[in-house]
Amino acid sequence: MAYKHGIYIQENPTALNVPVSSPSAIQFVVGTAPINLLTTPADAVNKPILIENYDQVASRIGYSDDWAKFTLCQSIFASFKVYAVTPIVLVNVLDPATHVTSVLATEIDVVNKKATLEIEGVLIDTVVVKSGDGLTTYDIADDYTIAFNDVGQVEITLVVGGAAEAETSLTINHDELDPTQVTNADIIAGIQKVQEVYQTLNVIPGLLLAPSYSQIPAIGQELLANCENIGGLFSANAILDLDSSTVTTYDAVKAEKDTNLYNVKHAIVCWPKVTYNSKTYYMSAMLGAHIGKVDIDNDGVPYVSPSNKSVFVDSLVLESDTEVILTFTKANAINADGVITCLNMNGFKIWGNNTGAYPESIDPKDRFIPVRRMFDWWGNTFITTYFNRVDDPLNRKLIESIVDDENIRANGFKARFQIAEAGIEFRISDNPVEELSQGKIVFRQTLTPYPPVESITNILEFDPNALAI
Repeated sequence: MAYKHGIYIQENPTALNVPVSSPSAIQFVVGTAPINLLTTPADAVNKPILIENYDQVASRIGYSDDWAKFTLCQSIFASFKVYAVTPIVLVNVLDPATHVTSVLATEIDVVNKKATLEIEGVLIDTVVVKSGDGLTTYDIADDYTIAFNDVGQVEITLVVGGAAEAETSLTINHDELDPTQVTNADIIAGIQKVQEVYQTLNVIPGLLLAPSYSQIPAIGQELLANCENIGGLFSANAILDLDSSTVTTYDAVKAEKDTNLYNVKHAIVCWPKVTYNSKTYYMSAMLGAHIGKVDIDNDGVPYVSPSNKSVFVDSLVLESDTEVILTFTKANAINADGVITCLNMNGFKIWGNNTGAYPESIDPKDRFIPVRRMFDWWGNTFITTYFNRVDDPLNRKLIESIVDDENIRANGFKARFQIAEAGIEFRISDNPVEELSQGKIVFRQTLTPYPPVESITNILEFDPNALAI
C-alpha cells in the first residue's frame, strides 16, 4: 500500500434511489433475459427469481439495454431505475440448451491487443479464438483472456508473449442466445410458474405481466387464466398490451380487446407503447411499476386508482415508432372501451380506471381497477392472516376471535378512509351442524372500497340579477 501523507479526494458513483417495497403490487414478469452474463446461466431458466434491489440483477438474471432481445429488462429498468419499487419476480424462458444459434468465422479487429465481439447474448464458454486467417486456434490459458465488458459484449485481450500477440485481427466462432426461437409455448410455460411463487419465494404476486408478448392472444389469455387460485389460494391481475402494430388508431382498441378475450375483470389492458428518456417501453412494463409506486404512496393499500397520476412518459408511439397524439376526447373514448392509455394534461398521466370487463360489466368490484385490486388484496390478506387458525379446535372462541380480529382490522382501514365499510359475521344459517361436524365453517364479509371519481361537473349559469343597480 502506498504511503499517504496529506489530503486526498475520492469520488463514489452516484447512488440510485433506494427502492421502496410494494408488497401489494409485486410484479410477476415473464420474458427473456441475458442470462449468458451469469456464471451458471442454466440456474436462471424457467424458475421464479426474486429481485429485491438492482444490485441483484447482475448476478441473478442479467441486464441489457437491448430490450427487443431481452424483454425482461424493460420491467427491470422501469421498476428499479425509473420508479424505484421492489420487489419483482422474474421468469426467464430463454434457454441456452435450446434457444441458441451457432455463428462461425466472425472476423474482428485487434486494437492495442484488445478485440471486442460486438454482439450481446454470446455464450462465453463456446467462444473459439483463431488467427485472422482462421488457420490457427489459440489457447485461452496461454494466448488470451476473455470476459464481458460493461455492455455485455465479449472482450478478448491478447497475452503478452502468447502466440496470438502479434495478431491484428481474430476469427471467432461462438454460440449465442437466440430469443427469436422462443415460442408462445415457452412463454406460457413460464407464466404457469406463478403457481410456485408463494411456496418458493414466500411472496404473493399482485400483477402478472409479459411485456413484448402479452399482445399475443394465447399469452394474454394464459396470464388471465393464472390470475385466480394462484398456488391454490391467491388472486392477482394481469396487465396486458394491445398490439400497436395492428391497432394503429384509438377507435380500434375495443375490437382488438374483445377479439383477444381481454374483456374480463382481472384484465388491465393498455394501448399504445410509451417512450421515456429515449427508451421505448410496452406500456404494461411502465404501468406495472407505476401501480407499485401509487400503492407505496398510499400506505401499501391498493385503494387508489393509478389513473390521473403523473407517469414517466415523454410520448405515445406505435410499434413502428410513429407518435400517437391523443386528445382528451380520444383518450376518454379509449377508457370507454375498458382500456388504459396516457393523456398529456400538463405532463403525461396514466388515464383510465376501468378493467377489461367494462363496458359489458358495470359492477364496481369488476369494473374499477382499485376496487378490483382491493377485493383481491383483501382476500389474499385474509388468507395469510388467518391461515394459522386452520386445524385449531372448532369452538366458539376461534369463531369469535376471527370475527373480532377481522372487524378491528377493517375499522382501521375505515378510519383512514381507505375503505367505506367492511364487516364480517358468522351466520348460523350458513353453518349447519352437519358442516360444523365435518370441520367446515363459513363467514360472510362485506367490503366496500371507494370507487374512483370518474367525473366532476360544475354547472355554470349567468345571473342577470347581479347587474341590478
